[in-house]
Amino acid sequence: SVLKVSSIVIGVGIIVIVFGMIFQFQGRGNLGPESSFMYHNKDWINYGLYIAYVGIALCAIGSALYVRSKMHSKIQS
Repeated sequence: SVLKVSSIVIGVGIIVIVFGMIFQFQGRGNLGPESSFMYHNKDWINYGLYIAYVGIALCAIGSALYVRSKMHSKIQS
């Protein structure tokens, strides 16, 4: 059902946001082992932010699907 899909999309979006923030903090040198190729790598600051933006977009899509399905179910009843 649409509600199940919207929940999955929102859940994946949250996970992607978390990974993006982890990558961003690793790029800043605030998180992770110093031996990591991401550690203190300025490219990963931007990559992490872009990944987090994708997660935000996924959450927005999932939320829109949820709202649309709720509105559709109200119209049906």
